[in-house]
Amino acid sequence: MKFRFGLLPRVVLAIGLGGGCGFFFPVWATRIALTFNDIFGQFLSFVIPLLILGLVAPGIADLGRNAGRLLALTAALAYAFTLFSGFGTYLTGRALFPALLEGAAAVLPDAAATAPAPYFTVGMPPLFGVMSALVLAFVLGLGMAYTHSVKLKGVMDDFKSIIDRVIPLLPFYIFGIFLSMTQSGQVAGVLGVFVKLIVVIFFMTVVLLLAQFSIAGLVARKNPLRMLRTMLTAYVTALGTQSS
Repeated sequence: MKFRFGLLPRVVLAIGLGGGCGFFFPVWATRIALTFNDIFGQFLSFVIPLLILGLVAPGIADLGRNAGRLLALTAALAYAFTLFSGFGTYLTGRALFPALLEGAAAVLPDAAATAPAPYFTVGMPPLFGVMSALVLAFVLGLGMAYTHSVKLKGVMDDFKSIIDRVIPLLPFYIFGIFLSMTQSGQVAGVLGVFVKLIVVIFFMTVVLLLAQFSIAGLVARKNPLRMLRTMLTAYVTALGTQSS
């Protein structure tokens, strides 16, 4: 059986190596890593709208004639859970976080004053915004689903394959983030604060995800826990890139 070192273990390894290497890496090596991070971060900002277009449009087209109904149901559920999670977070934060975070600001260093800077930066403004990419993806996806456009679907599938090639670079980006946090002294402070909140945060996250995947599993007639397991890489990546 051939062993495959997937994205999830690479992300976990990048977090561990970034935190560990920050204690002994020289400043020049850290600045090289941060230069890559800044360039790749600019590239991510450029490519995220393209990623949405390349992944969402073919996905909607694959739904076929039922794309419109399923898309409307998905959007309704997404907004409902946005309200649910938003109000839940607000109420929980008002009730618990003031006591848990009391005095936390004193242990957090000034990151801007202590973190090394990249050697240079390269601006890469995106071609269009995230919402424009989402609307365009919906229009193209629904159009391909209803017109059965084989040529445009083939182009979008090829475009999706190109966008997929960007994902393997994420562990290097995550490594640089945690390397910088360690060298600027943020790791000890951030983890000290995070430990106080981790039980509350993970409990709320688990409740929300179980509710969402239970509904999705009921509609799709699939095991929600198995479906949730397939998304574990996405959630760990979001943690590593500080998206969550």
